[in-house]
Amino acid sequence: MSTSLSEPGAFSVHERMVAFRYLRARRKEGFISVIAAFSFLGIMLGVATLIIVMAVMNGFRTELMSKILGFSGHAQVYTTTLEPIKNFDAVIKRFEGVEGVDRAIPFVEGQVMASSRTTNTGAVIRGMREADLKRLPSINNENLKGSLDGFDSSQGVAVGYRLAWRHRLKLGDNLTLVSPEGPDTIFGTAPRFRDYSIVAVFNIGMSEYDQSVVYMPLAEAQEYLDIGNGVSAIELMTENAARIDTYINELRRPENQHLQFISWRKSNEVFFNALEVERNVMFLILTLIILVAALNIISGLIMLVKDKAHDIAILRTMGATRASIQRIFFMTGAAIGVTGTLAGIVLGILVCLNVESIRQFLSWLTGTVLFDPNLYYLSRLPAEMSITETVAVAVMSLTLSFLATLYPSWRAAKLDPVEALRYE
Repeated sequence: MSTSLSEPGAFSVHERMVAFRYLRARRKEGFISVIAAFSFLGIMLGVATLIIVMAVMNGFRTELMSKILGFSGHAQVYTTTLEPIKNFDAVIKRFEGVEGVDRAIPFVEGQVMASSRTTNTGAVIRGMREADLKRLPSINNENLKGSLDGFDSSQGVAVGYRLAWRHRLKLGDNLTLVSPEGPDTIFGTAPRFRDYSIVAVFNIGMSEYDQSVVYMPLAEAQEYLDIGNGVSAIELMTENAARIDTYINELRRPENQHLQFISWRKSNEVFFNALEVERNVMFLILTLIILVAALNIISGLIMLVKDKAHDIAILRTMGATRASIQRIFFMTGAAIGVTGTLAGIVLGILVCLNVESIRQFLSWLTGTVLFDPNLYYLSRLPAEMSITETVAVAVMSLTLSFLATLYPSWRAAKLDPVEALRYE
């Protein structure tokens, strides 16, 4: 009967048994066990951090896009001379006749100063028809206080909750709006003062808008800003924001040659480019955590090979092939990478699912405001996991872990049993 340890096929039972035996270090091999533990923790934390950061960055982008597009539409249309758009109803009818364009909303816009007994702040007037305002999900939702019913004839305004808070105003109170474009006098242009009752308070969830935007009935805004029967621009809402450039190309017809189209990509190009660059840089930086953990696998396996030189020589003399020895140490290192990656995925998913609760707990624990809405424009910490990105992170982690085992396992396979046993 043969005493050879060799078995047909790779990764046989005895190879797996020896490989996982080496993961359970004895007391004299405790230092090697410590290195393996740090390698495991490094890979787990690296994978979890990558998943969490990518999910938060995705959540940022999605939330900001929904807030920005919910406020300013997928594209805005102006005249090439930046004059008010006359006969806008006819223009809107042409736009809405194009396939893919859901609706076209005319609006009047101007900068004013909002004044109250408490303070004075800058504000942006948006004159809009009641029916159009009600169709904006970022305004007409469960967070709206008051009502938009009868908005066109109310001679009132709808303001963001942050603006109302800064001026210490509530529903029914008056807000004074001051426009620099007032009537002409012998002393020059006089500012126009006018009081408006607050009929609704909205909460878009983006502080930049909640603290500065004032919605006003379209006819009232036209008269207040003195632009006649025209509108400042027209917002376009389409079926698919990602295909906005295609829709714009279809709208550039001879009858619309006096109009210029600005897509959401163009108007927010710098912002979203900066967000994408930050996302890519964070991915590269955090990948280094996994790389460092993979290097720890290399150092731990090299020390394990040196420590197990006697065992390797005995296995070789009993019939184990070089390939078998290489597979044993490959499985030893790969086990650290696989378990660390799986643990990191689980940890990352758990944190992503509870990221807002964790933020609130840390804010309470430290007594500080983490993720300040005034700085980040959002009122909550978003996290949106992507299956594709999670799989990519897992594949990258496993690849680095497997590559880290190649050199130590090759060294183990190249070990000469004669030299290893010479002084035994």
